[in-house]
Amino acid sequence: MNKISIIIDSILVAAVAALFVLFFTFNPWAKKPVATDEVEAAGELMPIAIINTDSILKNYTLAVEANDRLMSQYEESVMKLDTKTKTLQKEYDTFQQDYINFQKKLETGAFLSRERAESEAAKLENKQNQIMAKQQDLENLRQKLSNDFMNEQAELTQQLQDSVQAFLREYNSDGRYHLILNDAVLMNKVAGYDITKDVIEGLNARYQK
Repeated sequence: MNKISIIIDSILVAAVAALFVLFFTFNPWAKKPVATDEVEAAGELMPIAIINTDSILKNYTLAVEANDRLMSQYEESVMKLDTKTKTLQKEYDTFQQDYINFQKKLETGAFLSRERAESEAAKLENKQNQIMAKQQDLENLRQKLSNDFMNEQAELTQQLQDSVQAFLREYNSDGRYHLILNDAVLMNKVAGYDITKDVIEGLNARYQK
């Protein structure tokens, strides 16, 4: 039986990264990216605004707390898996040594009777089955922790999206902007359109309430 190889996957790495790919674009009429030359050709500011989602995620208290919550969940999951993995590895190392000793006894005729040898073999087989069952339990736990994290990440992502979009609707309730765009859709940033600072301040003020 080969040495047990139990891999602790980085359960949240991809998931945590996904938290930072939210699209907080409030653009019911948007059909295509807005180019700098189109704005300049108009000769005046168009009724649009730009927000930087990276800045919102780094400075909006709800987003910061959501990320901290996910990271804590990730760290706890990794620690739990690591502890159980090390415990199981020790059990396997002990089993492996017992198996080696059993083989040596067989080769040297150390057993007093056939019944004694068969009894020891049965114990080893039982121990092996227990280790295999624990290994499967560990894999099931890894999968459960991964699923739990992904579900939590999805809920927090939706919560953040809903929060920002609801704020932008309220912020633009007077219709001063026809479009509020994520700056990721723009080919170039245009001075005078960025409302990120106001949005972050408004989001945090509302969140504190």
